[in-house]
This record gives sequence, structure tokens and C-alpha cells, in this order.
Amino acid sequence: MTAKPFQISVSDDVLNDLRTRLARTLFTAASDTTYWAAGTDPGYLRELVTYWADGFDWRAAETALNAYPHHIAEIAGQQVHFVHLRGRGAEGAPPPLPLILTHGWPSSFVEMLRVAELLADPAGHGGDPADAFDVVIPSLPGFLYSELPQGPFTRRGVAETWHTLMTEALGYPRFGAFGGDIGGGVTQWLGSLYPGEVAGVHVTSAVITTDFREQPPTAEEEAYLEALSAYDATDQGYSEIMCTRPDTIAAALADSPAGLVAWIIDKYRDWSDCGGDLETRWDKDTLLTVATLYWATGTIGSSFRQYYNYPQNRPVPTITVPSAVTLSNEPAYANIPRSLTERLCTDLRHWSTPERGGHFMAHEEPEQVANELRAFFRPLRSGS
Repeated sequence: MTAKPFQISVSDDVLNDLRTRLARTLFTAASDTTYWAAGTDPGYLRELVTYWADGFDWRAAETALNAYPHHIAEIAGQQVHFVHLRGRGAEGAPPPLPLILTHGWPSSFVEMLRVAELLADPAGHGGDPADAFDVVIPSLPGFLYSELPQGPFTRRGVAETWHTLMTEALGYPRFGAFGGDIGGGVTQWLGSLYPGEVAGVHVTSAVITTDFREQPPTAEEEAYLEALSAYDATDQGYSEIMCTRPDTIAAALADSPAGLVAWIIDKYRDWSDCGGDLETRWDKDTLLTVATLYWATGTIGSSFRQYYNYPQNRPVPTITVPSAVTLSNEPAYANIPRSLTERLCTDLRHWSTPERGGHFMAHEEPEQVANELRAFFRPLRSGS
């Protein structure tokens, strides 16, 4: 099992077709006079689409992405794309600790690139070379250049694929894991399934059990779960359709780049720590780099598979490896009691609530995430 070098290359025909579609976009009127109250604001969308059609330089973005070392590995008949940054450790010191970073939805490997640079080369960014990591950033199955599995998309299944990628394709006998959202679930499963190989797990979306049969929730936990349910009632429209009718919405988004980017940026605004102002966190070039990757690969529909297959996920078993949480400041997690995570993580060594950075924390606050990861994994490098 070997990994082969890979380069991102979008054809001129795809880009020309994209610009033609963007130029012919039919825009809707706002349903509410309050800015963004009913979803992606049509005025902002028009501005973004206009720039995408005649201003955004995809070739410059493509060149920047290809400056990173991309690879493709075939695992159990499934193509897996990943970026692999070798750590620059101290001369004569133990080798860098391998670390796999897993993104969520509607994200991509792009979310992890800046933090990966900081982790792989700490000395180059004012840090200690002893903190260097070998960083692996895979694309989730069905996202961009990674293929869907033959069976259902489950977080456990992805964890099994990542374990094979790390231990067999890349030859790492021991590694750490980090992620948020779907990536957090995958990271949890890695820690639960492979305590012999996984040095520790670090997540930004806290672990929540669904089994309260033996120990009912405390009053504090019950209050949080009720608040989460109330929040979901206002936010979950997007997930309801992707869980039940993914092919219907995918047909629209695969045919309309304006619809595609509207679907994505609605979540970038809602879930990031931007205070309602999207461009305080995301410039247009960043948003359109992600959108162009989804468009060029035709994978917005396959990225929904993990929603459609969600009922086939099972509760994460007890996690015994050292665990850490740097809590996202998005509404779904900002006030979660630590005790909910302690129900599943028997060795919770690090709990941090920086109150900065939302759903895409590694992208929003890369320095913060790098510092948290260094601090958590520092005593775990030698296997203690």
C-alpha cells in the first residue's frame, strides 16, 4: 500500500463553464428585511458571485494549494486524498509526533493548512522545534478528491480508514488525532478503537453521550441538552433535507454555482465566530477557494452522504486514551458542561474554553489551536 503524489488541476473548460453559469445567475429577493435573517443574504450573494465570475483568480489559488505536498492512497479500494507535511524537529531529537487532522462539513482540507504549517515547523514560527509534528490532513470520504466508501459513511468507518492510512500507508506505529464536527467524531472513534496506536485525541466539539440509562443527566446537563434542542430547532433545516432528501438539494447545487456557494457560506457565517459579519473571518478569496474545489470536483452531493447515513452511526464507546477539548464558541457547544465529556473520556487531561473560534476553529484561530495541540501532546510524545 503506497501513496502517490497528487496535484490539483482544474481544466480551462470547467472554469469557462463556471464563469458562464455565474454570469447567468438568477437572483432572488430577500424574504426578510433583517440582514441574513432568512439565510444567505441575496445582496451579499450577488456581490460574491460577481467577484467569482470576474475577479477571483483561481489559478493563483490553485498554485498556492499545490505548494503543499498532496498525495493519493488507495485503501480498501477507496481513493483517499491527503496533505502530508513532514515536521522540522530539533537535530538529534526524537522524530516529530505524527498527527492526523480531520475537517468537518461544509469544510475541506483547506481548513487545516495554516495550523499544519505552525505544527510542522514550530521553530520557523517562533516556537520550540521539539514540538514539531508530522501532519496528515485527509479529505473526508466523498469530499473533493477522496472517494466515498462502498458501504455507508460512518464516523467509525472513517476512523478505520484513517488508521490504515496512518499505520500501513504511511508506516506510523503511533500517532495523535485532532478534529471538530464530523472530524471530531472520527477522532473520538480513533481514540476508542485504537488505544494501542493513538497517543491522544483532541477535539473542538465536545463528546456527548446519548446513553443516560445508567446515570441520568444532572440538572446542569439537562439544561444544556434542552438549550441545544431549542437551538437545533432554529438551525437544523439544512440538515433535515440532507438527512432525508440529499439528492433533491444536490441536484440544484450541482447545477448552480451560486446556489452552491450560498449553501456553504450560510454555515460559514452562522457557525464561525464572526459576530454576524462574515468577512471579519473569511475574505472572498478564501470562501471562493473552498466553493471552487467543491464545484470542480462535483462533490457537494457526495458530501451529504454522511448526513443521509447518520442513523447508521453508533454511540462512541468509552475513550480511554488521553483526551483534550478546546471548546468551540459556536452556539451548539459554547456552554456545554464538562461532565458530559467526562462520561465518555476516562482520561480527560485538558479542557479549555478560550471563547474564540467557532465551528472552523483551526481556520479561524490557527495559532490558538496550534498552541493547544502543542501543550496537550507535549507530555505524550514519549508514550507516557
